[in-house]
Amino acid sequence: MKLTRKELEKMFPNLNKEMQDKTGSVSIDPVQTEPSEPNPLRGYNPDVVDFLRRCENSGEGEEIIDFLEKRGEISPNHAVTLRRKLQEKGIRSFGPKKEADYYLKKLKP
Repeated sequence: MKLTRKELEKMFPNLNKEMQDKTGSVSIDPVQTEPSEPNPLRGYNPDVVDFLRRCENSGEGEEIIDFLEKRGEISPNHAVTLRRKLQEKGIRSFGPKKEADYYLKKLKP
């Protein structure tokens, strides 16, 4: 939303006066902090295989595939491929089980 100077004066007369007079301004000094270590998981979004690797058995895997397909997060074709692999090779064919603290262990040195 863009405002003209006149619209700003009309809608926010006090704010406009402060901006013109520079009253109510505060100087901000920069704060130097220690650089933090980068988080390798920042922005990471788990995919269907990540969810399947948390399953205990093929039944849970089937539920995950159904759920993600219904939500439109995986295509019907991908769901068919995943189900076929699940039925033929089992839940561990997607990789070893990810335990509850899997990602915390990844962050620790």
